[in-house]
Amino acid sequence: MARILCIDYGKKRSGIAVTDPLQIIATGLETIESSALIFWLKQYLKNEAVEKVLIGYPLNLDDSSTDATPLVDKFIRNFKKVFPELPINTVDERYSSKMASEAMLAMGMKKKERQVKGNLDVLSATIMLQEYLENQS
Repeated sequence: MARILCIDYGKKRSGIAVTDPLQIIATGLETIESSALIFWLKQYLKNEAVEKVLIGYPLNLDDSSTDATPLVDKFIRNFKKVFPELPINTVDERYSSKMASEAMLAMGMKKKERQVKGNLDVLSATIMLQEYLENQS
């Protein structure tokens, strides 16, 4: 089986999470500058088999678009041009950052570690991916 990759896309940086080859566990991979994300994906996909990409889709509680929604839409269009054979699906990201913040507190991360924005992005992507896996089974 191939992996599933999840992106928590942001204006400045994006958190990346990936499953194991059996698609059982989601693991945070790293944070990438969003401007370099397509290049990073090209390199990653040369070495790893990925069957699907998930991307967090930002919506307000009333399902209206947020300020970040057009950025994600633009990235998805670009992704489809560069990787036409690879499916990309959106997942609800509404509570992922809040859940990631709470998880960092529960894990006992020191304040300095919690303030590193990249940690929140990677953990948010991991939470979205793990929720997706749980909903598939």
